[in-house]
Amino acid sequence: MLNKEEHKRYSRQTILPEIGIAGQLKMKSAKVLVIGAGGLGCVLLQYLAAAGIGEIGIIDDDKVDESNLHRQILYSVDDIGKAKVAIAKAKLNLLNPHVKISAFELRLTRDNAVRLFNDYDLVVDGSDNFETRYLVNDTCLELNKTLVFGSIFKFEGQVSVFNYLNGPNYRDVFPAPPGADEVPNCSEVGVLGVLPGIVGLYMANEVIKITCEIGEVLSGVLMTINVLENTTNYYKISKRARSLKPPARNQFNTPEEIDKQTLNRWIKDDDDLQIIDVRESYEFEEQNIGGINIPLYDLNERLKSFIESKKIVFVCATGQRSKIAVQLSKSLSNVVVYSLKHGISSSL
Repeated sequence: MLNKEEHKRYSRQTILPEIGIAGQLKMKSAKVLVIGAGGLGCVLLQYLAAAGIGEIGIIDDDKVDESNLHRQILYSVDDIGKAKVAIAKAKLNLLNPHVKISAFELRLTRDNAVRLFNDYDLVVDGSDNFETRYLVNDTCLELNKTLVFGSIFKFEGQVSVFNYLNGPNYRDVFPAPPGADEVPNCSEVGVLGVLPGIVGLYMANEVIKITCEIGEVLSGVLMTINVLENTTNYYKISKRARSLKPPARNQFNTPEEIDKQTLNRWIKDDDDLQIIDVRESYEFEEQNIGGINIPLYDLNERLKSFIESKKIVFVCATGQRSKIAVQLSKSLSNVVVYSLKHGISSSL
């Protein structure tokens, strides 16, 4: 039950007929584990605690650095050098003393993931590296936990919900992680400070909807936003055929990917080949390997205009956007689609 203070605190939520007291009680009984207390985590943690999620776990082994402060808004200059999870826990307790906060100052590994995830109903991934994202996804699959996912890059963000009611998972979008040297991090390419706030709020919103069993959940859909261009797009995700066990990384050398040698041979010998570069137009103008340019965000609208019976190879900078393009194009009939592994950097 809600006590007197909780009734007052959550009154602006509980007067919403979609939530009500019943929904607030569902949030109070919910146990949510958040991976990462960085840019995404700082925002979604505050809103989950404010909303009244009953138990929140935080996993992060990092310490506050001055370069974090432009986007990780839970922290201040006085927190530099201190453990993020400890600071987050202290400040969230001040924000809402009715919420139980557990801080795990450690790195998520294959040895501790199952043990940590077992105690929570729902997992939220705000991590900033592919190794952790695949570990989180595969552990959620093993334990049948719903996963709310978000990521950021420069001016772009992605949000989705995986493994929800037997829906698609992260590997249905990105079958295998890129190499460690293929994708730069935000310290190398930068990130707009407000972006993790926007994406983190969307993630918190999905957690609340799932917990209260209301609205339309982003399951089977990858939402992408570009805050520089003010665009929002939604891409349908299809489930891949797979065994009941989460696959090992080396099982995902997908036949939908080709290497640069194969592409070069096709360019020389195959008249039925169409190369489609799904990067932004300015990227294409700076450097390309030919073909036509259709930015990923415009691909949905132009799918039907593709000439059928063509062999299409999607290319991008690293091979990640082109993998999404392959998934989007599966609705086409009589079209064979591929992604260039490792992107155009491997072909120049």
